[in-house]
Amino acid sequence: MTTITTQTDHADGVSGAARLNMGLLEFIITIAVMTASVAIAIDSMLPALPSIGQSLNVANSNDTQLVIGVFFLGFGLSQIFFGSLSDTFGRRAVLLGGLAFFTVSMFAAALTQSFEMLLVLRFVQGIGAAAVRITTMAIVRDCFGGREMARVMSYVMIVFMVVPIVAPSIGQLVILYANWHWIFILIGIIGAILFVWALARMKESLPKEERLPLSVKSVASGFKTVLTNRITCGYMIGMTMFTAVICAYIVTVQQIFGEVYGLGEWLPIAFAGTAGGIAVANFANGFFVRSFGMRRISHVSMILFTLISVIGFAMALSGTPAFVVSYLMFSVLLMFFAVIATNFTAISLEPMGHLAGTATAITGFVSTTGGALIGGLVGQLFNGTLQPLLGGFALFGIVTIIATLWAEKGKLFTHPGDKDVSLDHGGGHM
Repeated sequence: MTTITTQTDHADGVSGAARLNMGLLEFIITIAVMTASVAIAIDSMLPALPSIGQSLNVANSNDTQLVIGVFFLGFGLSQIFFGSLSDTFGRRAVLLGGLAFFTVSMFAAALTQSFEMLLVLRFVQGIGAAAVRITTMAIVRDCFGGREMARVMSYVMIVFMVVPIVAPSIGQLVILYANWHWIFILIGIIGAILFVWALARMKESLPKEERLPLSVKSVASGFKTVLTNRITCGYMIGMTMFTAVICAYIVTVQQIFGEVYGLGEWLPIAFAGTAGGIAVANFANGFFVRSFGMRRISHVSMILFTLISVIGFAMALSGTPAFVVSYLMFSVLLMFFAVIATNFTAISLEPMGHLAGTATAITGFVSTTGGALIGGLVGQLFNGTLQPLLGGFALFGIVTIIATLWAEKGKLFTHPGDKDVSLDHGGGHM
């Protein structure tokens, strides 16, 4: 595979998936499966929330949302450390450590009989998942750049989104035949398998000559580079808003589909449908991004997302919309979410080059922590209607538009750096 030379040249002269001694297909599947461990740790919990609340004597049903929210919080807060560690010690060591941490804490959660201890362990699981997320994102940036990175990330997300389609059904099956503790045992087994796979197949993507020394000065320098870049910061704000979108949706989806619309055991199937839409959106993005560019696609998507959310909020104010209307609306909104999140991530990292680990950590820390807190707050406002969720979506969309306008100095849909560099350098092909 020929890649974009201006953005993927390395000291060892190797770029693309070949940098890990992998074919492109194996690279995409490996990265996707590693990052999917985060999704399965979240989505398989959804059908179990009522059982967990009943088993552990949780009085307020809104509090069971914390099983999801606390994981997001641990996931977000710890990312800031793993970026610098991976830039210094390499991606592989941090990835393996994160998988080990993730796996052990899953087995520990299977043994708990206390809601408070479960929340502590969920926070710890989020820390392990953060190490996996940071290193896999940095590995992709080590190997690819620009539109080629956005294209690879779109295909990664297709495989990644299979997990939300099937994970709630797996959780539902476990609840039917056993208790919720077995969900953690199952995820722990998956984590152990991933650890063995990473140990056997994942080579280091960051050569020693490209690593950064671990010192306060170098870390501060890296942070300054990231936080003083207008593009990275502007899109990081947008990523925060859309992390809040997905967090608010996930923590309330069980109550909306289960309590407002009374779907009961049909919840996994309904959730799978919206997740399938996200997979389709990412596939389309991977197909079209090289022709239209990341900014045109994501900017149109954020504007349409905001308009639909405003309309949905207005509808919710006058009563609960019919299930078909709400379901179609959520499906379309989440498709736009997928396109925005994928492209915003690629755009924010594009100026960072070899600081990919630090940049991913800072943007991930801010967007995930901020998104978890804001999205969790929207979840706690659940009052038996769709008003808090759709109102939150509309507000998040408006803030994202403002932040993007600031990042691009008032000009949407295009950017001098967002050109088809593959044409400039002879094109990319498999």
